[in-house]
Amino acid sequence: MSHDDRPPARVVVVDDHPLWREALSRDLDQAGFAVVGTAGSVAQALRVVAATRPDLVVVDLMLPDGSGVEVIRGLRGPGAAGGFGGAVLIVSASGEQGDVLAAVQAGASGYVVKSARPEELVDAVRRTAAGVPVFSAGLAALVLGEMSRAERDVTATPSTPRLTAREIEVLRLIAKGLSARDAAARLGVSHRTVQNHVHNVLGKLQLRNRVELTRFALREGYDDAS
Repeated sequence: MSHDDRPPARVVVVDDHPLWREALSRDLDQAGFAVVGTAGSVAQALRVVAATRPDLVVVDLMLPDGSGVEVIRGLRGPGAAGGFGGAVLIVSASGEQGDVLAAVQAGASGYVVKSARPEELVDAVRRTAAGVPVFSAGLAALVLGEMSRAERDVTATPSTPRLTAREIEVLRLIAKGLSARDAAARLGVSHRTVQNHVHNVLGKLQLRNRVELTRFALREGYDDAS
């Protein structure tokens, strides 16, 4: 049962190792998530997601018939599970730069390594479901540095809309990984006030959600201030 009245986040777990898949599913069940399906391949993952419409997909990078990147592309594009609007968290044994970047550029909301402790994996799923991008230690700077460089090569925005001092405060806290509720407590304002600031910033920056907002904040260095 969740602490508020919202139903638990619906999760699909995709991994070709049955024991690991079952262990993570069990940990997520015990943590209050609703594991609505599991899969062991790219093709099976797309079928299961299309049938269950989860809020979040947790997927391994290496699968027998392809990769987690192909799962993401199948979910985001016009394929069998096209129109999927949830989040995707990659959980992989690989921490290689190329693998991480490929996953994030395909649309992954986060990337954690399998060597993380079970409670860390569960927390990563919880934060991803809440719209917070999650990366294992050491990966965030790498990913965002590369993405920033790539985006500058493609195009530069003419100007960044002016944000108020309080909006910048909120942006800095989001860049540090705080939830709206935690940011509100830090600033001494209501949760709704922080949500309003986030909504206003999204509009000014023409971003769609908190994942994009967090990427923007990290890319622009809003996490550097203490």
